[in-house]
Amino acid sequence: MTNTMIKKYIDKLFGRSRRPTHKDARPTIHGPDKHEIRREDISRCARRTCEELQRAGHAAFVVGGAVRDLLLGRKPKDFDVATSATPEEVRATFRRSRIIGRRFQIVHVLCGPETVEVSTFRAHFAREPDAEHTDEHGRMLSDNVFGTQAEDALRRDFTVNALFYDPVKEEIWDYVHGLKDLKAKRLVMIGDPSTRYREDPVRMLRAARLAAKLGLEIDPKTRAPIQELRHLLENVPHARLFEEILKLLLSGNAVECVRVLRELQLHHGLLPLLDTALDDPEAGPFALAALRATDERLAAGKPVSPAFLLAALLWGRVEKNLRKFEEKGQPTIPALHSAMHEALDAQRDSLAIPRRFDATMKELWLMQPRFLQRGGQRPYRLLEHPRFRAAYDFFALRAASANAPQEAAQWWERFQDASPDERERMLVSDEAGPKKKRRRRGGRKKPATGEAALLPDSRGAVEE
Repeated sequence: MTNTMIKKYIDKLFGRSRRPTHKDARPTIHGPDKHEIRREDISRCARRTCEELQRAGHAAFVVGGAVRDLLLGRKPKDFDVATSATPEEVRATFRRSRIIGRRFQIVHVLCGPETVEVSTFRAHFAREPDAEHTDEHGRMLSDNVFGTQAEDALRRDFTVNALFYDPVKEEIWDYVHGLKDLKAKRLVMIGDPSTRYREDPVRMLRAARLAAKLGLEIDPKTRAPIQELRHLLENVPHARLFEEILKLLLSGNAVECVRVLRELQLHHGLLPLLDTALDDPEAGPFALAALRATDERLAAGKPVSPAFLLAALLWGRVEKNLRKFEEKGQPTIPALHSAMHEALDAQRDSLAIPRRFDATMKELWLMQPRFLQRGGQRPYRLLEHPRFRAAYDFFALRAASANAPQEAAQWWERFQDASPDERERMLVSDEAGPKKKRRRRGGRKKPATGEAALLPDSRGAVEE
């Protein structure tokens, strides 16, 4: 028995998974009679890009998520092309194109309003991983080497993402049995899952997102190392981690994604909501309602605001902090300012939310107490606020989840569409409320500065 045969026997005996190499990878080519994708399903620009590159003597395929989605009967968001041509050769083929990127160059080919991203086939780790290309945990630091089509297929994460479609011949090229796994509704990692998760821990989050989004079952061998290796997510740069979390929450399947995350125990430390809020009897129903509302809007083709969803996910933390500061004797608005800061600071200790979302989130939170004020001119001023609709949707969602007074939400729903006379009759008398202190004649109010300027007053809130 040869050494190779002994190694194969040991690997099989102990369940070890050997990653295939580019040397022994051969594609299974499925002709048009073996699948239902037709060239008309490919966007005009992607089709033209493949045709022109092939005419110039290069291999060119539509690749990745677009092929996967078409096989599942879904409409792809975009079409990416992989080719044997170098970026300079692609640029020379298309007049309306530009090379972008520093670490690994890709080409954007422009056809009217459509842009197709064209990448050259890539190899995995300059073909052999070493200390120069990985950190001490095995995380991949460099993956910028051109390669063959087989190498490009094997460096991808899951088998269902490694399918190539030739729109000229209408063929699917499959190096890793991706078509078989897709038909079996199975999500399988290419190569050894532990090694692949160490190379890029974000793949664990991607597994959860794809399984939830596509209705796939995570293969047992692909799932097994996650529990042991989930701590590696702590080594991923926060900006990249946040980007992946945002993809997950805005996937159109956020509720299912969160369920899978919790099932895999990947939610700890990413968002306070995903740690505790869904189990919180007060904030949990509102958080879940916000996720459902986001899914419904995306399904209806409506726009969604990441800041709105993030504000909803962190509202439970803000609300608890608000009660804490009010119990210490702070008035509501100053207490709300303190609560917002503490919630955002605590979040930044685990997964920083980019500050570009802060102004919108704070404004939504600051407007919530104003929906309880229904006397005098305050309802009219709130109605004229540029973010009224988003803030009202936030309040109405809270009310529907028993997190705010349902009667107040219903009042505002009527007040928006009421006639001027009816609005006057709807106003709640505030005679029983606390009287405001009058300013002395000739006294001048000091203008608000800094974050106090975010607090809406009789002149309305400042714009973002």
